[in-house]
Amino acid sequence: MPTAILTGQPVPGSSIEDDLRALGFDVRSATDVADTETLLAESSCDERVAFVDARFVGHLHALRLGLTDPRFPLAAVPGAVTAQPGAGRTALIRELAREISACGDAPKDPGQALSAVAVDSLADRIARALDADGLGVHRPELGSLTAAVPADPAARDIARQAVAAVDDEAVRLKSSVKSRDGFFTTFCVSPYSRYLARWCARRGLTPNQVTTASLLTALIAAGCAATGTRGGFVTAGVLLLLSFVLDCVDGQLARYSLQYSTLGAWLDATFDRAKEYAFYAGLALGAARGGDDVWALALGAMVLQTCRHVVDFAFNEATAGDPAATANTSPTAALSDRLDGVGWTVWVRRMIVLPIGERWALIAVLTALTTPRTTFTVLLVGCGFAATYTTAGRVLRSFTRKAQRTERATRALADLKDSGPLAELIGRIPVRTPGSSRFIPALESAVPLVVALWLCSYGSWVPVAFAALYVLSSGVAVSIPLKGRLDWLVPPLFRAAEYGTVLILAGKAEVNGALPAAFGLVAAVAYHHYDTVYRIRGNAGAPPRWLVRASGGHEGRTLVVVVLAALLSASQFVVALTVLAVAVALLVLTESIRYWVTAHRGGAPAVHDEGVPA
Repeated sequence: MPTAILTGQPVPGSSIEDDLRALGFDVRSATDVADTETLLAESSCDERVAFVDARFVGHLHALRLGLTDPRFPLAAVPGAVTAQPGAGRTALIRELAREISACGDAPKDPGQALSAVAVDSLADRIARALDADGLGVHRPELGSLTAAVPADPAARDIARQAVAAVDDEAVRLKSSVKSRDGFFTTFCVSPYSRYLARWCARRGLTPNQVTTASLLTALIAAGCAATGTRGGFVTAGVLLLLSFVLDCVDGQLARYSLQYSTLGAWLDATFDRAKEYAFYAGLALGAARGGDDVWALALGAMVLQTCRHVVDFAFNEATAGDPAATANTSPTAALSDRLDGVGWTVWVRRMIVLPIGERWALIAVLTALTTPRTTFTVLLVGCGFAATYTTAGRVLRSFTRKAQRTERATRALADLKDSGPLAELIGRIPVRTPGSSRFIPALESAVPLVVALWLCSYGSWVPVAFAALYVLSSGVAVSIPLKGRLDWLVPPLFRAAEYGTVLILAGKAEVNGALPAAFGLVAAVAYHHYDTVYRIRGNAGAPPRWLVRASGGHEGRTLVVVVLAALLSASQFVVALTVLAVAVALLVLTESIRYWVTAHRGGAPAVHDEGVPA
């Protein structure tokens, strides 16, 4: 159980002890600073510890935000400071020892000593000292909530009136909803899903349980779509919307109860992709039952959506820590700022990029009212426009400002490339290329490969030569860091080339099972790429090099698929794709699950993504 140590003069009638116990703390009272050190030593080293001034007046939710958020090793609100086990606790012990040393000449009478160190609150002084040491104490935004240590009875009365004037439960419920979200989520889901989140919290449900329920609902929806009947399509659309509501509830529950975790963030992100792509597969199976083959459209939708995400991830990582990214004075940024000044344009711009809420609502309605072919066609057009709009804007921003890429951003882009052993080997060969950008060599290799595959018939050996060129160019892209203005486009280009290769060859095979097998292979590889992103976002680095080498890297897998298409008959190619899909899936899933479960059990820092999902 976490420990809260009350310091300072106790106030008759104060509810601070009850509030701390309501938050799950074991409350101890210290008579002086030395007693504080003793109680700290007696508290469990494996649990959170907090110093709270006994004179604290404030909302319960203010204390909850300051003392129970698992994402931050050190956190504070006025009158309270907390540390998690590990480095945070060590820092707290060090600062307390400094306080004791500074009070060495204080009066020996316990009451006088306590008064001497509580002039402006021991907790506040320790929080300031931790900040001064560069340890980054998190201070949550309290907004209308009150957290204070009044200096006298008059100030205490004013603080209590401020507490009574604001309903902290209403604030807590409102803050459970993302401050920036899509139109559909904001106006059609969040007004009631927040109450479902509170209902779940009061019954002890966890965000991971709600996330799992959302996945199961989406899988049932996919199964209903696979029946190929109108009733099945209608039911599938309704269940997909219900799955999205539950997807919103899990995040709101995490924010409402501050139940953030590394495993939860991974499950939430991973299951979103699994739900959407499983539904694509269900629609394709349902269409096949009705005599319409839309597997190519389903695979195309998955390829397009995955490449969109990679563009988002790569650009965000490339601009992370870049001062020019947050203080952009380019004409593009100026236009964007002017548009944001007009209220309705903000919502229009959020809607046209088809974030997850709008996209799932579109899929659900079209599934219930039209055919799978129509659903995929509209989805491809909409996502294609969204991808063009967002990518063009980012390219313009990249052209109109000088990139100042940090080492972390450069390393993240290198990891996102997913370069295998062939590219590594070629990258060691000194090659002189004009300029420092890797975007042009990547473009010059990816486009000819896709064009050659498109123009040549199945079984031709011509694409093998272009695939070999693609491998060579991939090695050149590894040779130097990606620091050019447009080098953040290199990972998306490699994704498009690899996924497009599988899609085109499976389509040209013109045999039953080729496109479903290709769908499985792309899904397995895409999972590996998403897993890489989520590890980078969680500051855990990329997957281990042995996994990337064992899976062949993007260039190795692309070359293998092209060679297999040249060597094997169409029916044999289907078997080869299936085997390759199973092998890649087993490899990346086993390592991914092992890593995330181990990270969760090992107490890795909790993370939570508050960005607008694409």
